[in-house]
Amino acid sequence: MAAVAVASASNCGYCPTPLPTNPIHSPFLGHFPSHLFPGKSSFAKNVEEMLHTSRRTRTYALFWGPKKAVRPPETDLSLGHFTLTGSGLEGSGSSGQSQEVSVSVVSSILEVPSDDWDMCNLDSTGPKRFNPFLSHGFLSSLEESGSAVKETGWMPRHIIAQDEHKNILGVVPVYLKSHSYGEYVFDHSWADAYYSYGSRYYPKLQCCVPFTPVTGQRILLRDTPYKEQVFDILVSAMKEMTSKFQVSSFHVTFPTEGEWHKMNEKGFLQRMGMQYHWKNRNYNTFDEFLMDMKQSKRKNIRQERKKISAQNLTMKRLRGYEIKSWHWDTFYRFYRNTADNKWGSAYLTREFFHNMGAKLADNVLLVVAEEGNEMVAGALNLIGGDTLYGRLWGCLPRAYYPSLHFEACYYQAIEAAIELNLDKVEAGAQGEHKIQRGYMPVATYSSHYIVDESFRSVIADFLVRETMQVKLVMKLIRDSGPFKEAATGGSSG
Repeated sequence: MAAVAVASASNCGYCPTPLPTNPIHSPFLGHFPSHLFPGKSSFAKNVEEMLHTSRRTRTYALFWGPKKAVRPPETDLSLGHFTLTGSGLEGSGSSGQSQEVSVSVVSSILEVPSDDWDMCNLDSTGPKRFNPFLSHGFLSSLEESGSAVKETGWMPRHIIAQDEHKNILGVVPVYLKSHSYGEYVFDHSWADAYYSYGSRYYPKLQCCVPFTPVTGQRILLRDTPYKEQVFDILVSAMKEMTSKFQVSSFHVTFPTEGEWHKMNEKGFLQRMGMQYHWKNRNYNTFDEFLMDMKQSKRKNIRQERKKISAQNLTMKRLRGYEIKSWHWDTFYRFYRNTADNKWGSAYLTREFFHNMGAKLADNVLLVVAEEGNEMVAGALNLIGGDTLYGRLWGCLPRAYYPSLHFEACYYQAIEAAIELNLDKVEAGAQGEHKIQRGYMPVATYSSHYIVDESFRSVIADFLVRETMQVKLVMKLIRDSGPFKEAATGGSSG
């Protein structure tokens, strides 16, 4: 597949994704050696074969028809009424009788009370696995700041399920999109194939957290006895949206593995990717973690950390009220420096950082590096129920501090996770350089509902082959990882 994100020490997740260029690149793993996978990608070959067959018969527009600007029509935002049945309704006020659920679309998360949205999020995971990216505070900050809005190609179209008494039973964050940027599951070649065939791939529907490659619940449900029925209803509504909004496809990126399997049963194609996470094996100190590493890796990490003090840099970890307005202004400057220099544009606005910091408070951890009294670099993290999520990194323009990126993004995150007794650190998308620093491969997932049967068949075949490659690379990395064998028990965790 001709999709790639070039691994970079500065690509921590929110920065714009480079356009795909090389079919030997994996959309998740970086560069595959050309001698292992010579020639065209399987996806390109399958599309080519489909095109050849169609030319021998007839060419037709699979979905959109003539290639001209197409705008989905404004439409009724109701997705229908459904009936809940069964004994699970007892105690719901309906005396065990059937109950009607209405499903609709809202054009902004601000139309949903924050308490209702957040209860769906919390009930879906429980406090131990709370995911701050699915919170009303985070998602509303993206909208209010102008980061994820219609003008940037992210038109909010969130799904809401309510009972007869207008109680919210479930929510799904959804966006109508005119491009594939900020998703971290790369489908540019799918779009190219649609256009080659005289059809249109955009707009499409995307269920995700914008600019955030973090696994988490995507269908957020209140903890009711009939939540499984509500789940099925919402998946049906997601598929119905493709017809109502006249789009090519509906994509769910970075769902949980459980949701991934359930949606496959409902006709969604399965895709697998890979990230690098650090696992806390009940460490009490950073040195305890180092003792689980192979000697050469342990030595390298210690040498990198010594460079920080040698450069007269001081590292600090700030939370909640410790993060002032000027910190966000300075960090935004760092963020823009990274984005503008490497990718030419930035997704997030200055207002996003101020809004998000105020709303998420103690769930925000900002790692800063200071030289004297000047803040010269920083790394943004969010704290979940059992996970520290590393998101953004940046430094002063034209500044160069050897090993500071590794210290701010990886080693400080590990120390914080140990201190906060968190299970793991997720350090963003891509980055083979993370392996030797203790971050090991884990699977990520996405689900794809492709309306057109011909394209669905070709993409399904490609995804089977891609998944085999992902699993092979994960095994090779685990077998040659940086840990002593006794430390992992033969597994990366």
